[in-house]
Amino acid sequence: MNDRAIAGEFVTETFDYDGGRQVTVYVPPDPPEAVVFAGDGQRISQWGRFLEAADVPPTMIVGGHGLTNENLRLQEYSPVFDAERFAAHEKFFVEDVRQWTESRFGVALPTERTAVFGASAGGELALALGLRHPDVYGAIFCASPGAGYKPTEVMPSRIPRTYLVAGTQEPFFLEKATRWAAALRDAGADVVMKERTGSHGGVFWRKEFPLMVAWAFGRE
Repeated sequence: MNDRAIAGEFVTETFDYDGGRQVTVYVPPDPPEAVVFAGDGQRISQWGRFLEAADVPPTMIVGGHGLTNENLRLQEYSPVFDAERFAAHEKFFVEDVRQWTESRFGVALPTERTAVFGASAGGELALALGLRHPDVYGAIFCASPGAGYKPTEVMPSRIPRTYLVAGTQEPFFLEKATRWAAALRDAGADVVMKERTGSHGGVFWRKEFPLMVAWAFGRE
Protein backbone atom coordinates (compact mmCIF):
# COMPACT_ATOMS: atom_id res chain seq x y z
CA MET A 1 0.00 0.00 0.00
CA ASN A 2 2.88 2.34 0.76
CA ASP A 3 4.14 2.08 -2.82
CA ARG A 4 0.91 2.83 -4.63
CA ALA A 5 0.59 6.14 -6.43
CA ILE A 6 -1.31 8.87 -4.64
CA ALA A 7 -4.12 10.31 -6.72
CA GLY A 8 -4.80 13.17 -4.31
CA GLU A 9 -2.48 16.04 -3.51
CA PHE A 10 -0.93 17.69 -0.47
CA VAL A 11 -1.05 21.41 0.23
CA THR A 12 0.96 23.04 3.02
CA GLU A 13 0.36 26.57 4.30
CA THR A 14 2.23 28.50 7.00
CA PHE A 15 0.09 30.57 9.37
CA ASP A 16 1.18 33.45 11.58
CA TYR A 17 0.11 31.60 14.73
CA ASP A 18 2.89 31.09 17.30
CA GLY A 19 5.57 32.57 15.06
CA GLY A 20 4.70 30.41 12.07
CA ARG A 21 2.73 27.18 12.21
CA GLN A 22 2.19 24.90 9.24
CA VAL A 23 -0.98 23.12 8.22
CA THR A 24 -0.84 20.27 5.70
CA VAL A 25 -3.98 19.24 3.83
CA TYR A 26 -4.60 16.02 1.99
CA VAL A 27 -6.95 16.87 -0.89
CA PRO A 28 -8.69 13.78 -2.31
CA PRO A 29 -8.85 13.33 -6.09
CA ASP A 30 -12.65 13.73 -6.09
CA PRO A 31 -14.65 16.54 -4.44
CA PRO A 32 -14.59 15.90 -0.69
CA GLU A 33 -17.74 14.60 0.90
CA ALA A 34 -16.26 14.79 4.41
CA VAL A 35 -13.38 16.49 6.22
CA VAL A 36 -11.28 15.43 9.19
CA PHE A 37 -9.39 18.07 11.15
CA ALA A 38 -6.40 16.58 12.96
CA GLY A 39 -3.60 17.45 15.31
CA ASP A 40 -0.03 16.35 14.48
CA GLY A 41 -0.88 17.03 10.86
CA GLN A 42 2.66 16.57 9.57
CA ARG A 43 2.03 12.84 10.11
CA ILE A 44 -1.75 12.39 9.96
CA SER A 45 -2.24 14.19 6.64
CA GLN A 46 -0.10 11.51 4.98
CA TRP A 47 -2.73 8.92 5.87
CA GLY A 48 -4.72 10.09 2.88
CA ARG A 49 -3.07 7.21 1.00
CA PHE A 50 -4.87 4.76 3.28
CA LEU A 51 -8.20 6.45 2.61
CA GLU A 52 -7.63 6.14 -1.12
CA ALA A 53 -7.16 2.40 -0.69
CA ALA A 54 -10.31 2.06 1.42
CA ASP A 55 -13.97 2.04 0.41
CA VAL A 56 -14.83 5.41 1.94
CA PRO A 57 -16.26 8.65 0.51
CA PRO A 58 -13.67 11.22 -0.65
CA THR A 59 -12.38 12.70 2.60
CA MET A 60 -10.13 15.71 3.12
CA ILE A 61 -7.62 15.68 6.00
CA VAL A 62 -6.67 19.07 7.42
CA GLY A 63 -3.70 18.61 9.74
CA GLY A 64 -2.34 21.32 11.99
CA HIS A 65 1.30 20.50 12.68
CA GLY A 66 2.19 19.59 16.25
CA LEU A 67 5.20 20.83 18.17
CA THR A 68 8.28 18.66 18.68
CA ASN A 69 8.67 19.99 22.24
CA GLU A 70 6.46 17.53 24.11
CA ASN A 71 5.73 19.84 27.05
CA LEU A 72 4.51 22.62 24.77
CA ARG A 73 2.58 20.10 22.66
CA LEU A 74 0.75 18.89 25.76
CA GLN A 75 -0.06 22.47 26.75
CA GLU A 76 -1.64 23.08 23.34
CA TYR A 77 -3.49 19.78 23.16
CA SER A 78 -4.89 19.38 26.69
CA PRO A 79 -6.86 22.10 28.50
CA VAL A 80 -5.58 21.10 31.95
CA PHE A 81 -1.90 22.13 31.74
CA ASP A 82 -1.86 25.72 30.46
CA ALA A 83 -5.32 27.16 29.89
CA GLU A 84 -4.05 30.25 28.07
CA ARG A 85 -1.89 28.35 25.61
CA PHE A 86 -4.64 25.80 25.01
CA ALA A 87 -7.16 28.57 24.32
CA ALA A 88 -4.83 30.23 21.81
CA HIS A 89 -4.30 26.96 19.95
CA GLU A 90 -8.02 26.18 20.16
CA LYS A 91 -8.86 29.47 18.41
CA PHE A 92 -6.23 28.81 15.75
CA PHE A 93 -7.43 25.26 15.12
CA VAL A 94 -11.19 25.73 15.34
CA GLU A 95 -11.55 29.17 13.80
CA ASP A 96 -8.52 30.17 11.71
CA VAL A 97 -7.73 26.80 10.13
CA ARG A 98 -11.37 25.98 9.47
CA GLN A 99 -12.11 29.36 7.88
CA TRP A 100 -8.99 29.08 5.72
CA THR A 101 -10.03 25.58 4.63
CA GLU A 102 -13.46 26.79 3.57
CA SER A 103 -11.98 29.73 1.65
CA ARG A 104 -8.95 28.00 0.11
CA PHE A 105 -10.67 24.80 -1.01
CA GLY A 106 -14.30 25.85 -1.28
CA VAL A 107 -15.26 23.32 1.36
CA ALA A 108 -18.28 24.16 3.51
CA LEU A 109 -19.40 20.82 4.88
CA PRO A 110 -22.12 20.39 7.51
CA THR A 111 -21.32 19.33 11.06
CA GLU A 112 -22.39 15.74 10.40
CA ARG A 113 -19.70 15.46 7.69
CA THR A 114 -16.92 16.94 9.83
CA ALA A 115 -14.72 15.14 12.38
CA VAL A 116 -11.76 15.88 14.63
CA PHE A 117 -9.01 13.28 15.08
CA GLY A 118 -5.98 12.77 17.27
CA ALA A 119 -3.73 10.12 18.79
CA SER A 120 -2.09 10.09 22.23
CA ALA A 121 -1.94 13.74 23.36
CA GLY A 122 -3.69 14.52 20.09
CA GLY A 123 -6.46 12.22 21.27
CA GLU A 124 -6.98 14.54 24.22
CA LEU A 125 -7.18 17.43 21.76
CA ALA A 126 -9.82 15.63 19.70
CA LEU A 127 -11.92 14.90 22.78
CA ALA A 128 -11.58 18.41 24.17
CA LEU A 129 -12.41 20.19 20.92
CA GLY A 130 -15.21 17.80 20.04
CA LEU A 131 -16.89 18.22 23.40
CA ARG A 132 -16.38 21.99 23.41
CA HIS A 133 -17.51 22.50 19.79
CA PRO A 134 -20.24 19.97 18.94
CA ASP A 135 -21.64 22.54 16.51
CA VAL A 136 -18.44 22.21 14.45
CA TYR A 137 -17.47 18.55 14.78
CA GLY A 138 -20.10 15.88 14.35
CA ALA A 139 -17.67 13.07 15.17
CA ILE A 140 -14.64 12.53 17.38
CA PHE A 141 -11.94 10.04 16.36
CA CYS A 142 -9.62 9.34 19.31
CA ALA A 143 -6.71 6.89 19.48
CA SER A 144 -4.95 6.07 22.75
CA PRO A 145 -5.75 9.25 24.72
CA GLY A 146 -3.40 10.33 27.51
CA ALA A 147 -4.19 11.02 31.14
CA GLY A 148 -4.21 14.81 31.27
CA TYR A 149 -7.75 15.50 30.13
CA LYS A 150 -10.30 13.36 31.97
CA PRO A 151 -14.09 12.99 31.82
CA THR A 152 -15.92 15.43 34.04
CA GLU A 153 -18.78 14.60 36.40
CA VAL A 154 -21.12 16.74 34.34
CA MET A 155 -20.79 16.08 30.61
CA PRO A 156 -22.07 18.42 27.87
CA SER A 157 -25.70 17.99 26.89
CA ARG A 158 -24.69 17.55 23.26
CA ILE A 159 -21.87 15.13 22.45
CA PRO A 160 -20.55 14.21 18.98
CA ARG A 161 -20.48 10.57 17.94
CA THR A 162 -17.21 9.15 19.24
CA TYR A 163 -14.91 6.37 18.02
CA LEU A 164 -12.12 5.34 20.42
CA VAL A 165 -9.34 2.81 19.89
CA ALA A 166 -6.38 1.65 21.98
CA GLY A 167 -3.89 -1.22 21.98
CA THR A 168 -3.54 -4.31 24.15
CA GLN A 169 0.17 -3.57 24.65
CA GLU A 170 -0.42 -0.08 26.01
CA PRO A 171 -2.51 -0.84 29.13
CA PHE A 172 -2.22 2.70 30.53
CA PHE A 173 -3.75 4.24 27.39
CA LEU A 174 -6.24 1.40 26.94
CA GLU A 175 -7.57 2.09 30.43
CA LYS A 176 -7.95 5.80 29.63
CA ALA A 177 -9.79 5.08 26.38
CA THR A 178 -12.07 2.61 28.14
CA ARG A 179 -12.83 5.15 30.86
CA TRP A 180 -13.74 7.76 28.24
CA ALA A 181 -15.97 5.29 26.41
CA ALA A 182 -17.87 4.47 29.60
CA ALA A 183 -18.28 8.12 30.58
CA LEU A 184 -19.53 9.12 27.15
CA ARG A 185 -21.96 6.20 27.00
CA ASP A 186 -23.25 7.12 30.46
CA ALA A 187 -23.90 10.62 29.09
CA GLY A 188 -25.98 9.14 26.26
CA ALA A 189 -23.43 9.45 23.46
CA ASP A 190 -23.09 7.16 20.44
CA VAL A 191 -19.74 5.49 21.16
CA VAL A 192 -17.56 2.83 19.53
CA MET A 193 -14.64 1.43 21.55
CA LYS A 194 -12.12 -0.86 19.83
CA GLU A 195 -9.31 -2.80 21.49
CA ARG A 196 -6.57 -3.75 19.02
CA THR A 197 -3.33 -5.68 19.19
CA GLY A 198 -0.58 -3.07 19.31
CA SER A 199 1.59 -0.76 21.36
CA HIS A 200 1.61 3.01 21.77
CA GLY A 201 2.45 4.71 18.49
CA GLY A 202 1.88 1.46 16.65
CA VAL A 203 0.64 0.96 13.12
CA PHE A 204 -2.82 0.07 14.40
CA TRP A 205 -3.59 3.81 14.63
CA ARG A 206 -3.29 4.39 10.91
CA LYS A 207 -4.96 1.08 10.11
CA GLU A 208 -7.91 2.12 12.25
CA PHE A 209 -8.23 5.54 10.64
CA PRO A 210 -10.09 4.38 7.48
CA LEU A 211 -12.43 2.35 9.70
CA MET A 212 -13.21 5.49 11.68
CA VAL A 213 -13.95 7.42 8.48
CA ALA A 214 -16.13 4.60 7.15
CA TRP A 215 -18.06 4.48 10.44
CA ALA A 216 -18.73 8.23 10.46
CA PHE A 217 -19.09 9.00 6.77
CA GLY A 218 -19.73 5.70 4.99
CA ARG A 219 -22.21 5.75 2.17
CA GLU A 220 -25.72 4.68 3.09
